[in-house]
Amino acid sequence: MLVLNKYSPSEMRTNILSGITVALAMVPEAIAFALIAHVSPLTGLYAAIIVCLITAVFGGRPGMISGATGALAVVMVALVVEHGVEFLFATVVLMGVLQTIFALFKLGKFIRMVPYPVMLGFVNGLAIVIFMAQFGHFKELGPDGMAVWMTGTSLYTMLGLTGLTVALIYVFPLITKAIPSSLASIIIVSSLVGFFGFDTKTVGDLGSIGGSLPVFSIPDVPLNWETLRIVLPYSFLLACIGLIETLLTLNLIDDMTDTRGRPNKESLAQGFANIVTGFFGGMGGCAMIGQSMININNGALRRLSGIATALFLAAFILFLSEWIELIPLAALIGVMFVVAEKTFEWGSLRLFGKIPREDIFVGLLVGGVTIIADLAIAVILGVIVSALFFAWSHARKIEVTTSTNKKGWKTYELEGTLFFASAKNFHELFDIQKDPKDVIVDFKGSRVADHSAIMAIDNLANKYKAAGKKLHLVHLSPDCLDILDTAKSMVEVNLLEDPKYHIADDKIS
Repeated sequence: MLVLNKYSPSEMRTNILSGITVALAMVPEAIAFALIAHVSPLTGLYAAIIVCLITAVFGGRPGMISGATGALAVVMVALVVEHGVEFLFATVVLMGVLQTIFALFKLGKFIRMVPYPVMLGFVNGLAIVIFMAQFGHFKELGPDGMAVWMTGTSLYTMLGLTGLTVALIYVFPLITKAIPSSLASIIIVSSLVGFFGFDTKTVGDLGSIGGSLPVFSIPDVPLNWETLRIVLPYSFLLACIGLIETLLTLNLIDDMTDTRGRPNKESLAQGFANIVTGFFGGMGGCAMIGQSMININNGALRRLSGIATALFLAAFILFLSEWIELIPLAALIGVMFVVAEKTFEWGSLRLFGKIPREDIFVGLLVGGVTIIADLAIAVILGVIVSALFFAWSHARKIEVTTSTNKKGWKTYELEGTLFFASAKNFHELFDIQKDPKDVIVDFKGSRVADHSAIMAIDNLANKYKAAGKKLHLVHLSPDCLDILDTAKSMVEVNLLEDPKYHIADDKIS
C-alpha cells in the first residue's frame, strides 16, 4: 500500500512526473486499442484508469503499468461485432474471475518455466510491435474515406516533429535530470506546435477524451447458459493473454531492476481490476510493456507512479481534455519510438554463433509469432519447442560403460537421464543375445525421471527373463521399486548407496 511518508522528496518528484509522462503516452494507446475493439474511446480510457489504479495499489510489481492493450483488443473485435459491447463487459468480468482463480491457486510460479530464449523473443517481438504500431498514425483519410499514407507537407511535418522528440529525449538528460526527458520533449514539441501553428495531427484527431467518471452498471446480458457459452471461450483466452503478458513483463522488470516481484499477488490484483472494470464500462487490461518501460527508464519504481498515472488520466477526462487533445501525435510517437529502441535487447544480436542454434531458433520463432500472430500463442509455442529441444538433446545423452567382473558377469554402468524420449535408446544399449547368464545394470550415474523410464526397465527385465538370463538392477531409488513389476524381483538394493531422488509419477505420493 501507499505510505507517502516513506517517500523522499526526490522519489515523490520522480514518480509523479513519470506518472504524468506515462499518462500522456497512454491516452493515444487507449483510444487506438478501443477503436481496434470497436468500442468508444472512453471505454479504453476507463479500462486504463481502473486497471492501472488497482494494480498499482494492490499489485505485486511496483513500477509496472497496466491498462488497455492491443493484445487483448484484437481478441475482443469478433465478440463486439457479433454480440455487442455489453457482452464484452460480461466477458471482462469473467476474465477477471478466471485470473483471480489462477492467483488463488498460486499458479504464477509456473512463469519460471519460460526459458530465457522465449523471454528474449517476447521482448524483441513486442519492441518491434510497438515500433510498427506507430506507423498507423502516419496515415490519413483519403477522398474515398479510406486510410492512405501521408504525403507532402503533412508527412514532413510529422517526421520532423517525431525526429525532434526523439532527439530531445536523448539530449535533454545532458542538460538536466530534474524532470523526465520524455515529459520535457512532449512539453517542448507541443509548445512549438502551438506557437508556430503547425498543421499536424493531434490526440483530438483520434477521438474526444472528454467525459465523466465511469459509473457502476451490471452488464446487460441474459443470465443463462447461452451467454456463458458465448463469453467463456473469450474470457479464457483473454485471461491467458493478460496473465502471460503481465507475468513476462514482471520478469523483465525484475531483471532490469535486480528486484523480485510477486507474480501471484500481481495476478490477483489484475483479476480484481478486470472484474471492477467490467462493471464500470471498461474493456479490461493487463501490463503494458511500453508504458512500463517509460516508467522504469524514468527511475519510477514505486507504487506512486502507477497511482499518479491513473489519477492524471482521470484528470485529463474530467478537466483537461481540451488541452490534452491539442498534443501533437508526433510527440507521443517519438516517445514510443524511443521506448521500442530501449526495449529491444540489442545484445541478443551478438549471440548469433555463440549460443546453441536451438536457442536462437526459439528466440526468432517467438519474436516472429508475436509480431504476426498473438503473444500467448508465441510464448506457449516457444515453451513447447524449447521442451522438445531439451527432450531431444537429453534423449541422445544416455550412455553406457560396460565391464566384466571376476565372476564373468557383465556390468552396464548407465550415465544420463532415462525418460520417455530416451527409452528407445536405452534398449539399444543392451546386447541380450550375446550377454552372459548374469548381467548387472548399475543406475548410480543415471536418473530415472518418469513412468515411461520405469516401464522401459520392466520391459528390459522381461526380455532378459525370456532369454533365460538373470538381470541384477542396482542403485534404483525406492520409489522406482514401488512401481516395478517383473523387474522388482531382480533388484539388488543397498539403501546406504541408493539415490534419494523421486521420479515424476502420479503413483507416488
